[in-house]
Amino acid sequence: MFRPVHFEIHCTDIDRAAKFYKALFGWKIEKWSEGDYWMVSTGEKTEDGINGGMMLRSGAPPKEGSTPNAFVCTSMVPSLDESMAAVALNGGKIALDKMAVKGMGWVAYGIDTEGNIFGMMQADKEAV
Repeated sequence: MFRPVHFEIHCTDIDRAAKFYKALFGWKIEKWSEGDYWMVSTGEKTEDGINGGMMLRSGAPPKEGSTPNAFVCTSMVPSLDESMAAVALNGGKIALDKMAVKGMGWVAYGIDTEGNIFGMMQADKEAV
C-alpha cells in the first residue's frame, strides 16, 4: 500500500482561502520560495497527519451543486515511472506528465476511474 503524503487545495483567491483554513483548522500557511505556491502545515511533526499546499486554480472552479472536486492528495511511491504505467493498466489516465519538483523529487498527476485527480511523487533530492 502507498500512503498519502501531501494534499493540495486549488483556490481562486489564496488570501481568502488561507484565512478560512487558518480560522477553521488553525493551519499554518506560508508562501513557498519556489514560485506561486503556499505550504500548508496541518500540525506538529510528532502528530499523525499530512501537510499540504495551496495554489491558484488554473481553470474554472467547480460549478455549484456539482460533486466535490477540491483536494488533490499525493502519495509517495518508490518508482514514479512504474506507478504511472500502473495508472493506465488499472483503467486510469495521466492528467499531467512527470515533472521535477526542485530538490524534492518527481511528481505526476493521474485521473482515476471516477474522474478524480490524484498525485504520485517519487523522492529525489537531485531533481531539477
